[in-house]
Amino acid sequence: MKTVEHQDRAHALLSASGAHRWMHCTPSARLEAQFPDSSSEAAKEGTLAHEIAEAKTLNYFNPEEYNKEWLNKRLAELKVGELYSPEMDGFTDAYRDYCRASALEWENAPHVGVEQKLDLSTFVPGGFGTADCIMIGDQKLRVIDLKYGKGVPVEAEANPQLMLYALGAYEHYKMLYDIQEVEISIFQPRIDNTSSWKMHLSTLLDFGGVVRERAALAIKGKGDATPGNWCRFCRARAQCRARAEKNVAFAFKSHDSPELMTLDEIGGYLERGEDVARWLKDLQEYALSQCLAGHEVAGWKAVEGRGSRDWTDQEKAFRRLEEHGIDEAMLYERKPLSLAQTEKLVGKKDFADTVGDLVVKKPGKPTLVPESDKRTAITNVTTAAEAFKN
Repeated sequence: MKTVEHQDRAHALLSASGAHRWMHCTPSARLEAQFPDSSSEAAKEGTLAHEIAEAKTLNYFNPEEYNKEWLNKRLAELKVGELYSPEMDGFTDAYRDYCRASALEWENAPHVGVEQKLDLSTFVPGGFGTADCIMIGDQKLRVIDLKYGKGVPVEAEANPQLMLYALGAYEHYKMLYDIQEVEISIFQPRIDNTSSWKMHLSTLLDFGGVVRERAALAIKGKGDATPGNWCRFCRARAQCRARAEKNVAFAFKSHDSPELMTLDEIGGYLERGEDVARWLKDLQEYALSQCLAGHEVAGWKAVEGRGSRDWTDQEKAFRRLEEHGIDEAMLYERKPLSLAQTEKLVGKKDFADTVGDLVVKKPGKPTLVPESDKRTAITNVTTAAEAFKN
């Protein structure tokens, strides 16, 4: 079985990874198609991590076809790029171990599919996707997805991408397996975020009916444009008129109310105003790119920002300074790596095994987050029990 390079995989117009977006805003898929699908450095790093994770998982679940010799050769090929770092080995090992532990939970060894391409066309016109890991048996279906990003925690509950993968897997295997329960799981090792969500098959099939209706509109570019937090990764986000009108209406609305806002109003403004800041940033970035491309943006222009100085030949410069009496010791400083840099250098597992007992986690600075955040709320208010416990 030959593995498929992740970067060479085709992308459907209604991709599973974009389902959160086109299911909420059905015209967005056709709007996005007008813009190039450029890949960021973070996306390329994620692709490499997935390829490494795929090789390790294939070797564990199918060692006859993907033996140790194949694994070592494959990893050697993948680790030559600039995006590879030792910590990637630790995170992908953790993903493989998570899949292994998941398989061992089954009463009978499940059928396991690694990086399996799924036909989603029963629900999404022209739709397909590739699931990181699928397990089937004992009337259960489980879909596991590796998320290598470290910016935004991704949750499994009602996750449309994974539910689409589960639908595709069900359609593929329903003639071979009696599936009654479905579980979808997210493994996001760089921020220690792991979550799972179980549902009865009927819940998944109900979702299939909804997604079929939404996809029928999206494939035609029909339906109402509905801006929301799903705009964040939309390629049309900077020029989208619906998003602009929503943010302008919110930012400049006025009404006859008391001069001071209540805490409830402040909470509402913070929640609804998040996209206003993102929208302005998106507009600025798009306008700059257009100015640099030679187009005119009314009232704006691109200029050269504040520059910086650098050596043309640092060693030569330092030799010349030493010749003029500057001590070499004054030109260099010895500075240790930060804890995070050290962990990245040696790898997360080796770091924990070697010096983990010498690390203490200090509390972070208080940060305001949405109520849905999983972290425990804190306060400066001292309770009576705390005040008198001593």
